[in-house]
Amino acid sequence: MNFINHHTKLALFAAVVLMVSATSCNDNPAKAPEAAGSPALENLKIRYIDEDSIMANYNLAKDINEAMLRRQNQFDAAQKQRGNEISKFGNAMQQKYQNNQYLTEEAFNADQAKLQKMQADAEKYLASLQQSIQNELNQSQIQLLDSIDNFMKDYAKKKGYDMVLRKSATLFIDEKYDVTNDVIEGLNKRYNKVGGKVAPAPAPAKAPETTSKAPTVSAEKPATPGQVDLKK
Repeated sequence: MNFINHHTKLALFAAVVLMVSATSCNDNPAKAPEAAGSPALENLKIRYIDEDSIMANYNLAKDINEAMLRRQNQFDAAQKQRGNEISKFGNAMQQKYQNNQYLTEEAFNADQAKLQKMQADAEKYLASLQQSIQNELNQSQIQLLDSIDNFMKDYAKKKGYDMVLRKSATLFIDEKYDVTNDVIEGLNKRYNKVGGKVAPAPAPAKAPETTSKAPTVSAEKPATPGQVDLKK
């Protein structure tokens, strides 16, 4: 499951990257574009990248997805645990009622109030956990965008490229202009140099404890975006 969302990929390679070489910059007023086939256009140094391949092979992107999968599993486990606890307490109440074990109406009302509080506490806890996971995902996506954007600008400048295009944004481009593997290698080399790995998220604050910890509540799971699509 890939947690890097659709909007992240769109932003990530919205321009990717238009880099005008230093030799083409001067103090003269901007000129109208040269006609197709003119020497100015023919001398442009253009390369392209396969964005899907980068997202699949850049270690930071893979680490983010792994971290988000762990957090999703944490949410699923918490939801299941609390649901089981509430179900267990509710079944116990039902048995007591059927066996006439509630000697007073007050005793029944007390258990019913306890069950309702368990459900409310579970909903609050799961909502807090869901928001924590979503916040972590948002921050990770910002980190990913900044990482690739900064690298691509430096990469294009060092290589002297005028443009680095998205493969999906072209109708045709010769494979000899593909620099995807070089970019992936550079991204991972830089990532490993700074230590790599997305730090595990801190455990969310615990909700107020009840005698049991569970929800039969229908708390929604955190957003789990599908495969990243950079092609629009």
